[in-house]
This record gives sequence, C-alpha cells and structure tokens, in this order.
Amino acid sequence: MKITFYGAARTVTGSQHMIEVNGQRILLDCGLYQGHRAEAYKRNMHLPYDPASVDVMVLSHAHIDHSGNIPNLVKNGFRGDIICTYATRDLCATMLLDSGHIQERDVEFLNKKRKRRGEGPAEPIYTQEDAAQSLDSFIGQGYFRPRKIAPGITLTFRDAGHMLGSTIVVLDIEDQEQKRDLRLVFSGDLGRKGIPIIRDPEMIDRADVLIMESTYGNRVHDDMGFETKRIEQIIVDTYRRGGKVIIPAFAVGRTQQLVYMLHELRLKGDIPKLPIFVDSPLAINVTGAFRSHPECYDAEIREFISGNKVDDPFGFDDLTYTRTTDQSKQINFLREPAIVISASGMAETGRILHHLKNNIEDERNTILIVGFQAESTLGRRLYDGDRRVRIFGEEYDVRAKVEATTGLSGHADRIGLLEWVGAYEKRPNHMFLVHGELEPAMALADGLHSQFGLSAKIPDWKQSFEV
Repeated sequence: MKITFYGAARTVTGSQHMIEVNGQRILLDCGLYQGHRAEAYKRNMHLPYDPASVDVMVLSHAHIDHSGNIPNLVKNGFRGDIICTYATRDLCATMLLDSGHIQERDVEFLNKKRKRRGEGPAEPIYTQEDAAQSLDSFIGQGYFRPRKIAPGITLTFRDAGHMLGSTIVVLDIEDQEQKRDLRLVFSGDLGRKGIPIIRDPEMIDRADVLIMESTYGNRVHDDMGFETKRIEQIIVDTYRRGGKVIIPAFAVGRTQQLVYMLHELRLKGDIPKLPIFVDSPLAINVTGAFRSHPECYDAEIREFISGNKVDDPFGFDDLTYTRTTDQSKQINFLREPAIVISASGMAETGRILHHLKNNIEDERNTILIVGFQAESTLGRRLYDGDRRVRIFGEEYDVRAKVEATTGLSGHADRIGLLEWVGAYEKRPNHMFLVHGELEPAMALADGLHSQFGLSAKIPDWKQSFEV
C-alpha cells in the first residue's frame, strides 16, 4: 500500500492524502491551499495528480481547507463518489458555492490589475457553477455504518468532535497484494472535549496505519468554562461603558458556538438584555444546516433544549440574523450597546470591515478576537496591538478596546491528542503527522515517542511511503 501526501504536509492547509491499494486510488480530502496569493493560486489550480485517475474520495469534514478544491477536482475529470456525512454534504452545499463566488471575485479584481499591466486575463480556480455541479458527486453516509467503497476496502465514519458532521475515517483493508488485513485511520481534524453543540471526539481501539493531525501538538488550551466567563465579563464591561462588542467570527462553527453561548448567558441572566446581530449570509445558511442535523448534537445541547423548553438553540428574542445589505447598514446607526458577530473571522473581507470602520475609533467599544489570526491579516494586526490600521484603503486609529480569547478552538490540544492515541489498545505500526506546522508536529512526535514509544513521520509535500 502506498500513501502520498499532497497537502497539509508541514502546514495546516490544503488537506489531500492519496491511498493506493488493490489497484484503487482513494483520495482523503481535497482542500484549498491557503497562503501567499500567487503560490496558492498555482497550487490550487494545478492538482498534483490526474483527477480522472482517482476512483473514490472520502471527505472528513466541510471546512474549506479540507473540501474547498472539490469543484476543481470534478471539473478536471474526477467521476467517482465523494463520501461524507449528511451534515457535511449540507454544509458543503453552501460553503462551496460561497467559495466559488470568492474565486470569481478575486480573479475579477486580479484581472483589473493584469489589464493595466497589459497582461491577459486569468481564470478562476473554479466558479459557482463548477461548485454546484460537484455536489452531484456527494454521497451521504451515517456514523457507524460500514460501507464497501472499493474491492476489499470498507469505510466507517466515527465522530471527530471537531465541527458539525466531522469524522474520523476508518478504512478496513484486505490488502490483496500483501495477503494481509490492516486498518488505516485518518483523524481528520480531531476535536476537543467539551465543545458546545457537538459530541466529544470518539476513541478508536486499534490502527495499523494512522494519519493524524498535529495543529496544536505543542500547546495546551484554556478551559472552556473559563473562556465563557471571560466573554461574559467583556460583554458586561462594554455594556456599562455604553459601547458595542464587535466580533469577527468564522461563519462555520465559531458563529454557531457563540450564538449558543450567548443564548445560555441570556437565559441565566448573566449578560444584560441588548440587541445581538449575526451579520453574515453564509453564517445564516450554515446555521440552517446546524438546525437540520440534531443527530450530531451532544447531550449538553439536548438537555439545554428540553430543560429550557426552547425550540431553537440558535434563536432567541434578542437575536437578529441580517441577510440583506440594507439590514447590515442599519446596524451602524445604532447608538445603544449591542453585540455584532460578522464574517470574515480574520477581518479580511466581508461585512465585518464595515462594522470595524464604523466602531474602531470609539473608546466605548470592544473588538473581540475569538479565533486564530493568520500573519498579515487585519485581525492579526488588531490582535498584535497595532494602534493604527487600514480599512478600505483609509487609516483609522484603534481607540476601541481589543480583547482576545483563544480557548474556543475546535482542535484538540497536545494533551487531547496524546490522550486519543493513548486510548488505542493496538497502536499503529506506521504513523504520520499532518495538518500542523513543523514545530508543533515535531513536539507531538517527541511526546508520542516518550510516552508510547511510537515513531511518527512528518511527511513533506508530495512525499510517498510504502507501508
């Protein structure tokens, strides 16, 4: 059996891993690579393998760094099934179309610059139409429902606890060439215990080959309860100043997590009664998918629904979802305290920029950072404490208070990752660490060796291994 790592190798983006066994090519994930614009465009546009040669694809979850290049895969000749959970398929139906829109918009902007330089037009990696057509290839599969996906290969999904519909991929393989049975496990993005809404990640009993994420292999998260209390205090303090709390938040997962948290705090009377807005069309569509898949909920949210007799954990009296541009603009005329949750999560594009522009120079307000902020983004500059920033080409003084909480991550930390491997009754003979920068991956490899005597490889991009 051969494994080739075409993405998320010594980086946290562009997940793509190819399994070749029994004359079949099985692709695990097909995510967009995210980095410097020119490099990302080139890598995403030109897949490093022939899409038509891939027999079947298995998708661990809907995040764009795992699913985002599927339309390009299908456009260039892939004709097999894309197997994922039902929730992941529903999320992708919204997210891939949105991604297609972004590809079109980015190329439109790029072509204006190319035209001024006398250069010919570039093509988008894919369009909204390509994204829509790729959805015909999706096949839904429930958790714990084994399915034969190729000769001698059976797929079972287990819950990764990372986001709605996320999976640990288990492939039980009858290796016909080597005359052996073996189990390959791909962790996908492994979640952490205690995340609101979704279940905790499942423990697996055995694996012969393990492909495992290492995002936070060198870091320990703060306790979720501590983070909730901190957000509560930030809201109360801002309210007393007469200000607004402006929250750049990822539309998928983080926004729903925040809405549920605020719903709990309002019912308990721990935060004051004030208007709360979710201002992101993508987040609104994604929240609809969350409502449609209660089979993915954990016991905590089920108890919350029944115990408080609420019909919708993502809707309450003070909360307004704003879809239209006019509704979004009206928020900026408010003069009383409010909470505004808007995308993008790194404050690079979207409606959040308008809310920041209108509120960043008012010292009564708070800008609350609730997720990872990549280098060179506006969110990162705010997180790093820059006192003057550029929005829509104009300079603004940062007079609003900037707060950050990093404990809401949907990824397992070092302790969680090591506990997950420690639960294996039969530990893998071959182990590969992906979806992590080199430093956290090396730190996790050291921990696996010192605690369990396991030797984990950290593959390079396009590197292959025979196992």
